[in-house]
Amino acid sequence: MSRDDLRRRMRRRRRALAAATPEAGAEAARRLPDDALPPIRVFAAYLPAGGEFDPGPLAQRLLALGAEQVLPRVPQEGSMQFVLAPPDCALEPDAAGQPAPPPGAPERRPDLVIAPLLAFDRFGGRLGQGGGHYDQALAKLRRTGPVFVLGLAFAGQEVDRLDLEAHDQPLDAVLTEAGYRRLPQA
Repeated sequence: MSRDDLRRRMRRRRRALAAATPEAGAEAARRLPDDALPPIRVFAAYLPAGGEFDPGPLAQRLLALGAEQVLPRVPQEGSMQFVLAPPDCALEPDAAGQPAPPPGAPERRPDLVIAPLLAFDRFGGRLGQGGGHYDQALAKLRRTGPVFVLGLAFAGQEVDRLDLEAHDQPLDAVLTEAGYRRLPQA
């Protein structure tokens, strides 16, 4: 199956899972062990779209621990940035058409990136939307120091094995409504 065919199939599956389990985000946040993540000062979350797993409950848990939240922003030029979004910040579509803080919002380097996905495997593989925004941003972050990448997904988004490409960035762990799992990178 081609990556495009797999993406189409997994988008349908993700929408069905989101409709069937609307409280999955809260359940996943409850299932994250207290000692699972490295120390976090800044974390990157995302605003869910198209049936993506809701990171809101996990973000609230991390904010309560004193971490600072940033959101992704895709600029007209260059790779995705992680920028501050104060609670009263008006969001606007970025170059990828996603709601994001406005241009000029201050960038912050996250210690933790909560990554949306279409599919994942037990080896740390992640299939994204296909634009490469997260892969480019994660590669850039990893060149400048450690960053923990947590895939957030429905358990039903797991596949046996993804056919990864050289630019695909691995997950360190995945959190689903069924629990938390560290993933070895193959």
